[in-house]
Amino acid sequence: MDPEPAKSTDALEAGLRRVVVARIDGANDVTSPRRLSGGASQETWSFDALTPGGPVPLILRRSPPSKQPAQLLGSAIGLGTEARLIELAAEVKLPVPIVRTVLLPEDELGEGFVMERLEGETLARRILRDEQFAAVRPKLALQCGEILAGIHAIPRERLPSLPTQDARGQLDQYRGIYDHFDDPRPVFELAFRFIEDHLPAAPDLTLVHGDFRNGNLMIDPDGVRGVLDWELAHVGDPMEDLGWICVNSWRFGGELPVGGFGTREDLAKGYEAAGGAPVDLERVRFWEIVGTLKWGVICTMMLSAFRHGGDRSVERAAIGRRASETEIDLLELIAP
Repeated sequence: MDPEPAKSTDALEAGLRRVVVARIDGANDVTSPRRLSGGASQETWSFDALTPGGPVPLILRRSPPSKQPAQLLGSAIGLGTEARLIELAAEVKLPVPIVRTVLLPEDELGEGFVMERLEGETLARRILRDEQFAAVRPKLALQCGEILAGIHAIPRERLPSLPTQDARGQLDQYRGIYDHFDDPRPVFELAFRFIEDHLPAAPDLTLVHGDFRNGNLMIDPDGVRGVLDWELAHVGDPMEDLGWICVNSWRFGGELPVGGFGTREDLAKGYEAAGGAPVDLERVRFWEIVGTLKWGVICTMMLSAFRHGGDRSVERAAIGRRASETEIDLLELIAP
């Protein structure tokens, strides 16, 4: 093993021990933290707090030392703000992990927070194909609609400071990113023009999760156990969240439009039944187009990072090549 990573992990374990013993009742030690795979923007470490009553399963979510994709987009909120949003969601009984403590500068562990570790599955391939999820798959779109209605109903006056990102703002933001990377793609140009020509009327703005999709939903055989990764949360059009989970890239080979497991109609039904405003499926489709273009631009950004040596990881190269998939998706959405 490279001695430097081992040294870094030892320091992380020592810091976690100080924090957990001081702030979690009954904790007297921690197990060695283990870095989890996945999570392109933030580090995720799994560990247990040891107490007389038994181990308490926990997760450390913290910012890496280098800038990652969400930070480069300029739209990621801080992890302290993310923790506060999760706490607000928990207060209204939405399925989220319980935040146990937020890191302070004097903890010398960087920016982040500790939350409970949920049991369940986030890998879409398993959720969409494994037999243990067969009974719950038909119910997931309805559940997702109900959860999104709950997120959007959190009063704005209770929210921490968040950016406001409406359709016009996002169009301008991603146009700027696309132009910066100088990777001309005619289909993207067509999509930018289509979105410009179809900007919806200004809606009532709400809290928007911003990345509600397969991969950020912890699911077990009973349904959604937890909504994760709130780093792209903002104030915006609530239909954005409904459109984002319909983006083809998040279906992972599934045939149904909502995450590969459900229909738009069930998503809307769950949303309205839980108190959400009437769903305009054309507006959801508009946001599906916006989301597809956004993901395509992010893919080209990652490809540029790989090409120019900023990040030579296999993950960046693999995501970068998926830009071509979004071009096909955009053509099917705009000119079926």
